[in-house]
Amino acid sequence: MSKDPNSTQLAVVGGGPGGYPAAFLAADLGMQVTLIDLEPKPGGVCLYRGCIPSKTLLHVAKLLGETHQAAEWGIQFPDPEIDLDQLRARKEKVVQQLTGGLGQLVKQRKISYIQGRATFLDARTLKIQDSAGQEEILNFQHAIVATGSRPATLPNLSLESERLIDSTSALELAGIPKTMLVIGGGYIGLELGTVYAALGTQVSVVEMMPGLLPGADRDLVRVLSKRLEKLFHSMMLNTTVAEIGEVKGGIQVRLEGDVEEAEQTFEKILVAVGRKPNSSGLGLENTRVEINQRGFVKVNQQRQTAEPNIYAVGDIAGEPMLAHKATHEGLVAVEAIAGHKVAYEPHAIPAVVFTDPELAWCGLTETQAKQENISIEVARFPWGASGRATTLGRNDGLTKLIIEPQTERVLGVGLAGAGAGELIAEGVLAVEMAALASDLRLSIHPHPTLSETIMEAAEVFFGQSTHAYRPKRG
Repeated sequence: MSKDPNSTQLAVVGGGPGGYPAAFLAADLGMQVTLIDLEPKPGGVCLYRGCIPSKTLLHVAKLLGETHQAAEWGIQFPDPEIDLDQLRARKEKVVQQLTGGLGQLVKQRKISYIQGRATFLDARTLKIQDSAGQEEILNFQHAIVATGSRPATLPNLSLESERLIDSTSALELAGIPKTMLVIGGGYIGLELGTVYAALGTQVSVVEMMPGLLPGADRDLVRVLSKRLEKLFHSMMLNTTVAEIGEVKGGIQVRLEGDVEEAEQTFEKILVAVGRKPNSSGLGLENTRVEINQRGFVKVNQQRQTAEPNIYAVGDIAGEPMLAHKATHEGLVAVEAIAGHKVAYEPHAIPAVVFTDPELAWCGLTETQAKQENISIEVARFPWGASGRATTLGRNDGLTKLIIEPQTERVLGVGLAGAGAGELIAEGVLAVEMAALASDLRLSIHPHPTLSETIMEAAEVFFGQSTHAYRPKRG
């Protein structure tokens, strides 16, 4: 191991959920590791400005929703008083607690951590400008690039105004606007829209596609849409924002598509139209690393780029842009650098939308099967037949299995309902282990739980569900 402070075995550029797990595993395997990130401690966008703060606020939204739902049981709560300062402080405390923990793990693993911006001078050298503006040169044997992504923008809707916000500024919770337009009906827009609606904002959503969450199965989305129709002021589908302009007290928009009122004014507008990979400004042009037209770094199954000693993981290495996918890629890259036989080849990357109800799916979706002409059978179990869902007052859910008819193998799992994000892990295991529908059917699930719906969906496939009469055809 080199003792030169200006050299390292592995340089990890980016301390998010792709970078820091990679750095930690590399250190555990005995490598000399340097981790470089713009923040004072690891965590990345996910922890500082994404997954964690948004889920903290979504928990608050859930609590507020439950105060209204309690009326069904005869329990009345007065309208809650929201202390915005304390709410922001609580969110920041969660972030600080988790980033602080990661900082301690960096020290325990004896990883060299540099707060700064790294640029590739060539395939073996990084120039790092630290937070004080000082520059240093770091030589490396291998590098993993894990610089994440940033909110995408709409060039035709550029406006220098504090009233126009993205997902990052929305999480700062500067105030609770009376009205807000969310541009984009994907998971980011719907999650943040849920937060602001729960806090008292009149939220409208505009989506250019005919349905929310394009790409997700429509039967799952319908479960969510029914609830959002009550929570949101309006959902305008097949509609685009053609023009915006600041007026007194808000931003006026001109809408085109299936909408009755073409011109509307909102106090704030949240642009949530996806994310773009942070692959520019890294000096990658000084290496043989290749970047495609969408800005993603090209990698092989080991997450290795066209420059053999440089790897790329996470959002910059392609979709889906999910934290857990980034982590898995980071671990694969390190194993490959260590000389182990390994490949990135997951069959089931879970996706979760943390709205209320939650949506979650993994493996093959029904939508994908139709697009690719794959023969499948779909077994659905409605939560209206679930005892546990009934006790929770949440019969609006659905569990579905995507099954290969010839082998009865589980190819995919979809869930819509309270806690779907926790339940999908069983689906991931089933798909990855090539489980059969009979395996899920014969695995005893605890009663009364929502997890039983997975077992009963398998029973539906055989036409023998205890709580849902679905005779097997033929």
